[in-house]
Amino acid sequence: MKNIKIALLDMNNNHVNQGMRNIKEISQTFKEHSDEDVSITVFDVRFKDEMPDFQEFDIFISSGGPGTPHKEGYAWEQRFDDFLDGLWEHNKHSEQKKFAFLICHSFQVASIHWNLGNICKRKSYSFGVMPIHKTAEGKDDFLLKNLPEPFYAVDSRAYQFIEPNYERLNEMGMKVVALEKVRPHIHLERAVMAIRFSDEIFGTQFHPEADSKGMLENLKIDKNRLAMIENYGVEKYLETVDRMDDPDKIVLTQSQILPRFLQYATEQVMKSLMMA
Repeated sequence: MKNIKIALLDMNNNHVNQGMRNIKEISQTFKEHSDEDVSITVFDVRFKDEMPDFQEFDIFISSGGPGTPHKEGYAWEQRFDDFLDGLWEHNKHSEQKKFAFLICHSFQVASIHWNLGNICKRKSYSFGVMPIHKTAEGKDDFLLKNLPEPFYAVDSRAYQFIEPNYERLNEMGMKVVALEKVRPHIHLERAVMAIRFSDEIFGTQFHPEADSKGMLENLKIDKNRLAMIENYGVEKYLETVDRMDDPDKIVLTQSQILPRFLQYATEQVMKSLMMA
């Protein structure tokens, strides 16, 4: 019997992070309810220089994390680039596809690596529960189609992806599937919030793994709380805290995107094995 091997890539560089707890919990829940034999291995990419051999695993989830997504000369950066290239080439030439989900920091690093647009620092840190808008392509994407328009997700970032290079995206067969909210009073380009990199690789600028418990923990951090109050005002901050458990906001997003990704990826891996 085939063992579905999931690799979780921790990009938090030894910083305490609610996102990694969420990713582990979602993966563990999937394992416990799956009809398949599932194993989960965690790799501490930035702090311990751990990197999976992509040939040994079927599914990868790579987390968000602090700091700049641009290169600073660390050994892990080249290894992560090699991982992305290896995954891309493998899927191009093999019937046994491998699947990856890239979150926030990982999404930014991949977008820089593939030269997809301008990934630059925001004027101020963004933190909160934000409306995310699907593009025309996003409305048909199976990971997003069960979510409303707009849907809500946790946004936590110092950097942004703007000015997408559509020529490059088209050349690579990639699609922008979600954008940040419209801000009519601010003359800034809307940031890219999700990309369908390929049939097997998906990435989000937002945090689809986030839950209300983690969000409330994050709001205890001064930087996050102040960023949210600065962006939205005290009234909106209090309303967000009050709405944290709304079943149609981050609770819904968490229940849909990553679980559907894991289910779909597992089904495709098993299907390709039966056809081999």
